[in-house]
Amino acid sequence: MEKNVDLFLEMLRIDSTSSREKALSDFLKVRLPDGRCSVESFDVGDGTENLLFSWGVPEIVFCTHLDTVPPYLPPALEDGVMRGRGSCDAKGQIFAMYSACLELADAGCEGFGLLLLSGEETGSAGAKSFRKIHPGGRCVIVGEPTDNKMISASKGTKSFAVTLRGRSSHSGYPEYGISAVDLFVDFVNMLRRTAFPTDPVLGETTWNIGRLSSDNPQNVLSDRLTFRIYFRTTFASDGFVSELMDGCRNGFTEVVAFGGDSPSKYLTLRGFETGVAAFGSDAPQLTNFSDRILCGPGSILVAHTPSEHVLMDDVLKAVDNYVKMYRILSGADSCVNG
Repeated sequence: MEKNVDLFLEMLRIDSTSSREKALSDFLKVRLPDGRCSVESFDVGDGTENLLFSWGVPEIVFCTHLDTVPPYLPPALEDGVMRGRGSCDAKGQIFAMYSACLELADAGCEGFGLLLLSGEETGSAGAKSFRKIHPGGRCVIVGEPTDNKMISASKGTKSFAVTLRGRSSHSGYPEYGISAVDLFVDFVNMLRRTAFPTDPVLGETTWNIGRLSSDNPQNVLSDRLTFRIYFRTTFASDGFVSELMDGCRNGFTEVVAFGGDSPSKYLTLRGFETGVAAFGSDAPQLTNFSDRILCGPGSILVAHTPSEHVLMDDVLKAVDNYVKMYRILSGADSCVNG
């Protein structure tokens, strides 16, 4: 694999932040075919594409995503650490999975593929598109930064847009108005008091507020405040969250649900360290595969940060893991459900 590290650096030098990943897919269509695989391109409909590299008829498919979060950060390799945007999420996954594919091909194996999807960071448009037009296969191994642990279960997501409507007035006479900011404070305090169900597998439910906006002058009560709220749900709380937000609708509060993913369980294999995850991925969308595995090098704690990096030793371990997964799965009798 060491002779191919230049490929890793080449990928990292391409800015493939979400909506720009076509530049990376164009590069990979030319760079990755090794003379033994075929490549198919699937238009997603938003200017991006999915790619499937196949060695034979792929029943076991390695899969990760092409796009990264902004801002773009250039790569650097020093003392066995690869830095830069996408180094662990998810170009490190592409590099490890492609290296595993070459190793399998060198050993005379076939019946596997490498699926690269667009738009994972902005709602999994590529995965949703691929699911609709492709029959899938027996098992998909999804690469995300899991510290090389096989994830047995992951949290779900629920997204809502909330608009709070008050009544403006001069701030010297607040009794003549209704402050949308006060309504927001009441909403947040309600959430803090809410006892979300505790899940024995996935633990606590969490939530985050973003895109908070109220444009009122400082001396006028706000008559309108908007925000988005994003929940990380568990098996115990997924339905509870939807019911809670439905109950928030009233004359002052408008709630629009944008959906999300349900909490999911994944296949695990004997001999691998396991864990659970609180982050989202394309895996819940790939229901056209009989089994789904979630595993890859790198730490989610550095993904999406200015210090994103991956240890090359962890990438090497991931290559070995992916090869072992293929061999176990093709044996068909060594799997246990996580």
